[in-house]
Order: sequence, then C-alpha cells, then structure tokens
Amino acid sequence: MYRSFKINAALPTPGTRTRHVLPVYGTKLQIPYTLITGAREGLTAVITAGIHSTEYVGVQAAIEIARELDPQKISGTVIVLPIVNRSGFETRGTSLVPEDGKNLNCVFPGDPEGSFSERLAHVVFESFLARADCCIDLHSGDNYESLEPFVYYVGAAPCEAASQAMAACVNTRYAVRSACRFGGAYNAASMRGVPSVLIERGGNGLVHWDEVQADKSDIRNILRCMGILAGRPTYYEKKTLSQIALTAPVTGCWYPAVEIGDYFRAGDALGEIRDYYGETLHTIIAPEDGILLYQTNSLNLIKNEPMVSYGILHEPT
Repeated sequence: MYRSFKINAALPTPGTRTRHVLPVYGTKLQIPYTLITGAREGLTAVITAGIHSTEYVGVQAAIEIARELDPQKISGTVIVLPIVNRSGFETRGTSLVPEDGKNLNCVFPGDPEGSFSERLAHVVFESFLARADCCIDLHSGDNYESLEPFVYYVGAAPCEAASQAMAACVNTRYAVRSACRFGGAYNAASMRGVPSVLIERGGNGLVHWDEVQADKSDIRNILRCMGILAGRPTYYEKKTLSQIALTAPVTGCWYPAVEIGDYFRAGDALGEIRDYYGETLHTIIAPEDGILLYQTNSLNLIKNEPMVSYGILHEPT
C-alpha cells in the first residue's frame, strides 16, 4: 500500500487530493500526476494515459477521473498520470517520444542509464507501477487508426487470474489475452506480479465524449472490483481473443474493405494497396477467420508499419 509513499519527506494526509510532478532523472522532463489518498486504508491503483501521446480519449479520461474521485469515498490510494509522454503531447507529433524517436510502450521497464524514453519508462515503472496493487493503462488508436473497443490482459503472468477479473469489469465485447510479456507498461507490471489491464477505446486523434465517459465508467468499475471504491462491480461477458497484427508489405495508398468490429472469413479481402496511379499493388487476403480489432484508416500506408490487427478466438492451453 502507498501509506509509505512519501512526498517532500512527509506521508500524504488521508482523505486528500494533491498534485505533483515526477522528474525524469538526466532530463528536464517532469511528468504530472495526481495523488488521491483515501480516507481509509486499502490497495493502491495506478492509472496511466498518454504513453502514446496522440491517443487522446485516455488522456482526457485520466484528467477527469483525477478531478472527480472523492478522497473521502476511497479506501486506499489512486495515482493518476494523465500524460506520460508529455514531450510528445506538447510537440503534437506522432506517438513516439520526440527526444529519441522511440515507442515508449516498447521499452518498459526501462533503463536508468538508457536513452530518453528508457529513462522515462524506468522512473514511471519503479516509482509507481512496480509498487502498485493494480494498474490501468488507457490507450486509443493512433491518430491514423480506428478500433473496436477492447481490453488486454497478459496471459501466463503471475497475476493472470486477477488481471482477467479486472478485464471482466471493462464494458467491451472483446478481451485480448496477450502473449506479449515485456515492453509495455501493463505487460511489465503484470510480469512483476501486479494485476494490470490496458483499455483500448477511441482513435483518429479525436476526443469523443461518450468514449471518455466509458473509460471513466470502466475505471470506477475496476476500483470497485479492487475494493478501492464501495459497491459491487459489474462483470461483462466477452469473447477472449488472441491477436494477430499485419504490417504493410509495400508503401502506397490504402483502401480497406472491412470495418472495425466486423467478422471476416479466411480468403476474404481485407483491403487493397494501390500506387499513385491507382493501380493495385497488393490485395490483403485474410489468412484465417477473424474479427477486425483495429486498422489504419489514413490514405497512406508505409511499408512495415501497422496496417490491420485482428483477433481470433483464444484456444485455452
């Protein structure tokens, strides 16, 4: 529990909300966070957003939830980091960290002697994620991606059952049991034994307020599941998927043939890549039956960059 978490050499006062910044050693970067110390003892939840800085639905949801949670109604502690990749957000570029061009969600748990992104990941992981009782990471499609809302949890992790229970609190049709155990914030936390989920909702560089509200509703439901908020959680039935990601085989113009959330069959065309004269360069054929989870929806595709990602029904091992 975060009763031992000190700010300015003092224990936080129960029943309070305080705002702070986390310095990233060896850089000038400071990461904003809100510390909500409940009136009663309990578990600690860490909520992160903006690890990918153009995924705005999660950023706005984190900003709002940090303001709305009532410390007097909390048992334990909630820590909210609304924009982890702050420099990316403030330069309005891609979701990469501008100082070193790395994908922050691929370098956790980080390295205190590494590049800018690795130092950032390390301080966030060691200061918060590794010390939590549960973690919720908020993501969206990138500014060129649309997606079907879904939730990830890590399979074969020490805390898989607890993470799966958290995922059941998320109001989506699908959960992805991820085989990726390192790199991402929630992946690294899960492998450290901290129950964690990653919620995907929104995309296209847009903020839709119904999606923000849905993220906040999911957060509150998970906090009820963990006993941090009072009340019974709601559990949502969902299909568990394994995820397959396809990258673009060539650079060109992209014309998708399937909508997000749609089922498709092996042999169906998922889309066409055409050249700048409108001639077909490549037709993407589904290698198996699946459900389209997210895809690039910009006109341009770049070779070896994300194109489509789909889910197949998970077969328990």
